[in-house]
Amino acid sequence: MMTKDSAEDPFNDCELDPEAILGTHTFEDVLFTDETETPVNVLTGETPAHSQATVEEAKEFAASIDTETPQIALPASVESQVETQSKPYTAAAFFHFKATGSLERHRAYHAAYESDAFAVDFEADYESGDLTITVERADES
Repeated sequence: MMTKDSAEDPFNDCELDPEAILGTHTFEDVLFTDETETPVNVLTGETPAHSQATVEEAKEFAASIDTETPQIALPASVESQVETQSKPYTAAAFFHFKATGSLERHRAYHAAYESDAFAVDFEADYESGDLTITVERADES
């Protein structure tokens, strides 16, 4: 039986409770950077045109995604770049499991982001590839 409180709890369907994500957490080397691996043509030694990209292009692409959730640029695997002739980056929600390391964290950050009970902020440092997410309880005033 669902109580009124559990229906309003944004973490009701999460494996992690808010304590697991409160504070500041840095996920190292998860963003697209100028050092992101790209395929190389073994015959010419060059990177194919579709895999050549700058961090600025990746950031602009992520920002252009029309969604209410802020997007970040994550590196695409070399395999997907070769198979789909795609860019070396892809866009995803800032709390995507590829950035945060687990689906449990992804769900918890998403619940906090959607809830008025929490203030969620993030910083994407495309120089280092680090993503920092900060979660705090919203003021009760």
